[in-house]
Amino acid sequence: MAAALPKPLTSLPSMSSVEVGVARKFWIKFYREAVFSMYTPFAVSLAAGNLDIGSFRAYVAQDAWFLKAFAQAYSLAEECADDDEAKISITELRRDVMEELKMHHAFAQEWGSEITKESTPNSATVKYTDFLLATASGKVEGVKGPGNLATPFEKTKVAAYTLGAMTPCMRLYAFLGEEFQKLLNNDECSHPYKKWIDNYSNESFQAAARKTEEVLDKLSAPLTGEELDVIEKLYHQAMKLEIEFFLAQPLAQPTCVPLIKDPRLADSHLLFFSDFDLTCTIVDSSAILAEIAILTAPKSDQSEAQNQLLRMSSAELRKTWDVLSKQYTEEFEKCIESILPLEKVDEFNYENLIKAFIELSDFEKRANSRVIESGVLKGLNIEDIKRAGQKMILQDGCISFFQKLLKNENLAVKVHVLSYCWSGDLIRSALLSGDLQVLNIHTNELTFDELISTGEIVKKIQSPLDKAQAFDDILKACENDKKAITIYVGDSVGDLLCLLKADIGIVVGSSSSLRKVGSQFGISFVPLFPGVVKKQKDYHEGSSWGWKGLSGTLYLVSSWAEIHAFMLGW
Repeated sequence: MAAALPKPLTSLPSMSSVEVGVARKFWIKFYREAVFSMYTPFAVSLAAGNLDIGSFRAYVAQDAWFLKAFAQAYSLAEECADDDEAKISITELRRDVMEELKMHHAFAQEWGSEITKESTPNSATVKYTDFLLATASGKVEGVKGPGNLATPFEKTKVAAYTLGAMTPCMRLYAFLGEEFQKLLNNDECSHPYKKWIDNYSNESFQAAARKTEEVLDKLSAPLTGEELDVIEKLYHQAMKLEIEFFLAQPLAQPTCVPLIKDPRLADSHLLFFSDFDLTCTIVDSSAILAEIAILTAPKSDQSEAQNQLLRMSSAELRKTWDVLSKQYTEEFEKCIESILPLEKVDEFNYENLIKAFIELSDFEKRANSRVIESGVLKGLNIEDIKRAGQKMILQDGCISFFQKLLKNENLAVKVHVLSYCWSGDLIRSALLSGDLQVLNIHTNELTFDELISTGEIVKKIQSPLDKAQAFDDILKACENDKKAITIYVGDSVGDLLCLLKADIGIVVGSSSSLRKVGSQFGISFVPLFPGVVKKQKDYHEGSSWGWKGLSGTLYLVSSWAEIHAFMLGW
């Protein structure tokens, strides 16, 4: 219904219609792990520029062990590669690694330390270097060692496996370099780790990352599906080991990530709120319910006696639904235009936004009344609704986030879903599985005569004002408890009031109406990662992280992985 918001992470990869190689496919598939690396306390502190110097020195020393293993692995891969062009490329990549090692020694000298000569690798470093060198030696499970290989082609497979274990690290560092570089002001020379950021964001390193991917693609081209599966597993394992590497770096300072370690939570509890449609789901629930009605409706040539229930035919239902949908879209757009102030507001004022949303709320209620009067929801079987809910495709990472959030034994947390959906049974079937029975669902309910819908709706949450009231009621019910930190995740203009009331309002999805209304009313939209880095940068000993409701600032994310990484960590 609306154009997309700008992507918070501009490096977010996407598949195109053009055929891409395995390196690109794997990066896209395991991009979630890259997000988790970026949100580690070490990476956030480095990007903010207030990483303790001792921590940076320790990191440089550990990374040197990585690079030494890279150089050795490239040598082994070069021996295995049977393609002259690939051999040349691998040789060049090995030279690049040796140059990077020199840079690391320069880093150590710049900070007045020769720690790289004295250090020993920590357990996370050892896990990755052992994994990489075992792969390069052909000792990964299911892969023969070079000494036992019968043919040159089998040796080539080991070269491909080795590049599969190295490529994700190159791409990850190129990604981090680019993302961190965007946060530097054009004239910012005072960032203590600018040289590190410049090194991984510059074109020479970016080119080296691309070259590594090209070599992997070339070596993988003749492999079977089973052999490509081996590379995929190696690639994924390397990404996970990189996260563990960043997490293993010692830190001597407080960090704003993950949020669950915020000291305030020791004396309070967390209230997490989420919208449902297009926040948790891929498709709007109203369309799902309409499709169930259409598919289960009688055909036009069936007699009323055969169906024993007076319902529109499937053809009539589809026509009616199309009319309702078109009318809703057209009137919604007109309503949005009518509530916008003539001139952009310079300073956010919540009360002015509430006044404007009275008209939007009235519109939503009229639209629901039209649906009821149309009879499109009449005759739905509750079991069909539940089955549809169980089969609903949810946003990637949504359920795993809820599962980990609710399993955290050290955190007092309550989760509430606030939705305009017409059927609570649909939401419960989609979300309340496994360990998610403790989710609290606040939505409308279809009425039933035994198992069959009457077409009426028990109206509980129909509008932005209803959502805001439900939000307030939940907070009031918790007044006797410890003070709560509130987070709201939503995707549309109907979530705007709740997003702003929460201490942290997070926007997912793509709604131009949300951005348009918000901007005109003085609301700021900030990609979450830069917002987190700024919090880290502005922090000083004894201060708080400054997450506070009604600030007029909302945070944009590209996926639930960002929410997960920010709040819970790996």
